[in-house]
Amino acid sequence: QVQLVESGGGLVQAGGSLTLSCAASARTFSSYGMSWFRQAPGKERLFVAHIQRPGGRTYYADSVKGRFSISRDNAKNTMYLQMNSLKPEDTAVYYCAADHSGAGSKWRGDYDYWGQGTQVTVSS
Repeated sequence: QVQLVESGGGLVQAGGSLTLSCAASARTFSSYGMSWFRQAPGKERLFVAHIQRPGGRTYYADSVKGRFSISRDNAKNTMYLQMNSLKPEDTAVYYCAADHSGAGSKWRGDYDYWGQGTQVTVSS
C-alpha cells in the first residue's frame, strides 16, 4: 500500500508559477512510475506528465509541454511538478499517481495509487 499526499496548490495569476509536491509513504518509491493528472470541474481526469522509475525519461501532455516540468527525489520519496506560465485553463485539481508496473501509461485506469488532490486556480 502506498499513500500519496499532494501539496503546493493555490491561487495564482495568469503567467505565474507554482510548484506541486507529492510525498509518498513507500520505501520502494523509486520502483514506481509516477505521474500527474488533473481534473477540471465537470471534466474527466486527464494526464499531465510522467517520470519513469527510478528517474530519467519524462513526457508531457501537449497542453503543458514547455511550461511544466516533472521531477522526483527518490531519497525524499517525493515527486514535483514545476508549473510556469500558468493559464486560466490550467485550473483544476491536480493528482499524483503511482504505477508499480512502470509502464508509464497516460490512462488513469492503469494507476495503482492516487493522492487526494490539490487545487490549482489560475485567475485571468
